[in-house]
Amino acid sequence: MKRLCAKLSTDPRVLTSLPLEIDPDEVLRFQGYKKSGEAPGPEVRALLGEALALGRRLMAPRAVIRWLPVVGRGADTIAAGGVVLTIPDVGRSWGPIDWIAAAVCTIGDGLEDRVAELWAGRELPLAAMLDSVGSGAVESLAEYVNDLLCQEAIPLGLPVTNRVSPGYGRWDVTQQRALFALCPGEAIGVRLNEACFMTPVKSISLLAAAGAGAKVDHYFSQCARCWMAGCAYRRTPVRGTVHSS
Repeated sequence: MKRLCAKLSTDPRVLTSLPLEIDPDEVLRFQGYKKSGEAPGPEVRALLGEALALGRRLMAPRAVIRWLPVVGRGADTIAAGGVVLTIPDVGRSWGPIDWIAAAVCTIGDGLEDRVAELWAGRELPLAAMLDSVGSGAVESLAEYVNDLLCQEAIPLGLPVTNRVSPGYGRWDVTQQRALFALCPGEAIGVRLNEACFMTPVKSISLLAAAGAGAKVDHYFSQCARCWMAGCAYRRTPVRGTVHSS
């Protein structure tokens, strides 16, 4: 355990200037386009290109991450850092874990401010597409961070689980407070309101875990975009990447 403590930082770390790649297909998915459905026409493609270019200028991707040793586990609970997280069925889903990694990611508020201006100016198609660019970007940022966690833990022989977020599935959104207690989002300008929603809106909080016996099921989307070469726990071949060099 001492060797791992020396490798996995237990202090919050702020990451900035992240080389983030945005998947155009993910943006179009937020617009309602499906691979099995009607393809977007040239006007939509042109609007997508305009929104992607504008979004890249407005975004400031950053994240704060923190590894913590697990001190207690239950069927629905994980204790670490003086906090007990309550996640339904986490014991079965993740198996025996030794570490958790909490993270908060955001692309900042520049993009959503511009979306608000476009809505006010009745430039509705561009506003909607730019909003979808922001949604696609922050999802890619969360995957980028999850992949970074793999880069840090897997060389130590610690497979990393899939990521989960408060408010998704059966994990209650009020657990945001517990996650922020472990990894404060204020370090990157992300705040919680009384309803436990984050501002800026284009932000994602997440939790993953690692351990010699950790389960890595339900990990296909992350693996498909991970840039880690030679990963023994890969579940599907790489189809793209969230890493832009």
